[in-house]
Amino acid sequence: MAQPEPNSSKDETAHKAITEGLATILVPETKEHRSKSGSTGKDQSVFYNPIQQFNRDLSVLAIKAFGKEAIALKRQKLEKRKEERDARNIEILQRKRKVRDKDGHWREVLEQQQQQEAEEGPDKKRKRGDGDPQTRGVVEQQERQEQQAENGADATEDTVIHEIGPSQEVPSEPTAAATDPKTDQTQTHPAPHFRILDALSATGLRAIRYAKEIPWVTSIMANDLSAEATKSIRANVAHNELEKKIEVTHGNAIAHMYTVAFGHRKYDVIDLDPYGTAAPFFDAALQALNDGGLLCATCTDPAVWASGGYAEKCYALYGGVPMRGPHCHEAGLRIILHAIATSAARYGMSIEPLLSLSIDYYARVFVRVRRSPAEVKLLAGKTMVVYNCDQGCGAWTTQPLLKNKEVEGKKGDTYIKHTLAQAPSCAEFCPHCGFKTHVCRPTLFCAYFLAPWLTPTQQLAGPMYAGPIHSPPFIQSILSSLSKINTQTYPTVPRIKGMLTTALEEDLSPTTPTESHTHTHQVDPTPFFFPPAQLAKVVHCIMPTEAAIRGALRHLGYRVSRSHTKPGSIKTDAPWHVIWRVMREWVRQKAPIKEGKLKEGMAGWRILYGGGGVGDGGGEKKSDEAEREGQKVDEEEGGADAKPVEGEKEEEEKEVVFDVKLGADTTKSNKDMVRYQINPQPNWGPMNRARAKAGGGLQRTKEAE
Repeated sequence: MAQPEPNSSKDETAHKAITEGLATILVPETKEHRSKSGSTGKDQSVFYNPIQQFNRDLSVLAIKAFGKEAIALKRQKLEKRKEERDARNIEILQRKRKVRDKDGHWREVLEQQQQQEAEEGPDKKRKRGDGDPQTRGVVEQQERQEQQAENGADATEDTVIHEIGPSQEVPSEPTAAATDPKTDQTQTHPAPHFRILDALSATGLRAIRYAKEIPWVTSIMANDLSAEATKSIRANVAHNELEKKIEVTHGNAIAHMYTVAFGHRKYDVIDLDPYGTAAPFFDAALQALNDGGLLCATCTDPAVWASGGYAEKCYALYGGVPMRGPHCHEAGLRIILHAIATSAARYGMSIEPLLSLSIDYYARVFVRVRRSPAEVKLLAGKTMVVYNCDQGCGAWTTQPLLKNKEVEGKKGDTYIKHTLAQAPSCAEFCPHCGFKTHVCRPTLFCAYFLAPWLTPTQQLAGPMYAGPIHSPPFIQSILSSLSKINTQTYPTVPRIKGMLTTALEEDLSPTTPTESHTHTHQVDPTPFFFPPAQLAKVVHCIMPTEAAIRGALRHLGYRVSRSHTKPGSIKTDAPWHVIWRVMREWVRQKAPIKEGKLKEGMAGWRILYGGGGVGDGGGEKKSDEAEREGQKVDEEEGGADAKPVEGEKEEEEKEVVFDVKLGADTTKSNKDMVRYQINPQPNWGPMNRARAKAGGGLQRTKEAE
């Protein structure tokens, strides 16, 4: 964690110096207050939360990984445009000189000029088109316009940072030759600009760390609505001697981003870290990003997007209904991504989630935004609602809004066809426990035939994002950089390594961890996890170990991993009827149920006895028909539970073996990895909101710093 240093010499009674990463900031001393209830607490005039150091360390590493790729792409574009300009200029020179000399003498003159320039070297090279004043003016104007468009610079601005020439050096920035090992020549064009917006900056710590720890950052804008926070940011920027790289503004972040959206100086990275939800900032932030830019967003309101207590507020903020159950945080991440994706789609932009994490009491997502109307058409097929049997057995079924199907054209090429999806994707009754799968009040049938003391309803959640929420190559890029990092500067590295490794293992798609998802229309085949404790609770048996369940599923030929959101979780591509078959075998082989534990009509009774499992119960005809109907719909939709009847018979013939060795983490690195951190101190949470008065408007003044 960040270690406080002795009080600042400028104001020993009012501030204390805190060092985090390579930055040192001056934080105003907290003041104690007594609430109406009599309890005491501490107020901050400018918000600073040391618990969020994990968030900031991870953000620095993520932006580094993103920036490395972004800078390389910018240099490629600059090189390509330079080659195109050279070819265009040669064509102009040839065309003009051809008019003057019809005997072809212009070609010889041009070759002599190129040879002379090569001998003189890049420092003495003449301007392209110097031979003709009219040509020279056109070429120079084209170069200025293209360079400004590439770097996002305003054509009316004439500042030092936007007019760096070929012979000028950029402090704290790597040169083109230093950052590109494939070239041995010094680049003569300006280094690509990389601009970051810390929209809700509070103390300015995040902006200062980005400026000091990310070498290719050219400029950072630190904004806050609070006058007290803005004063603190300026003091901290001056304390770290970064006045030339960080610009401080006092105003509404939404208004600032909308102003930038209609200008030329857009941002490559925008970081949103408010107190509560970041949803009000999504629209403006997406428009203020460059094409291919990175949006980093934190939402500290899990009571809204990860519980059923404020479903109406979740829909108002994010456009989706939350999911109840142990996998609510995974669903919450998808609801947040859905809000970003739908907001971007209105402007012809698509998103690529690079990293989406549920951490402590908040969600943190890193999303790449591209301008691609073609990919926007895929969004409906990558959006789903979920039928969740939260009051029955806990099984879930996904329902896509549209279907994106790859078909072959007449000429042999492939294209994506968008078709309407059939609904519902599940039957009227849950095929596993017989509970109602509609969002409805208990009917007379439910109350009479199932159990009068139960309310057998199934929850509908969503719409939410159905595509992959992580990019394995991006995570691998961050993990590969951890070995070179000083753990004293980044003390949260062990936790970062454990959480990112777990997130990387969540990907159960056929692609390898280092292989990218080239098919942008595909959905995540394993959107949620299940905990063995929940399954044991349904059937009222002793809980199987994670290794036993993983070993049994792997023995049957399925892929298994875990989720970063919850310890004791299991993600698998096995359908639910296979999971419940494994549980029936667990009860039969390892953990017999005591007589009287289950009553007829309970979800566990239907799973164990009604489906022809351990006992001799035949089950109800209504539920059996529903199960066949659900299987038919799944086969037509190609959902996670889709399985041909012959395939199910082959699976039934396979023996379920609870191979603990097959399901255990055998390597020492996996055993010692910090996958799920225990809170290191009491009151590990978001802390109180800063009590400084804002300079105007209703914008929040806390940035989860």
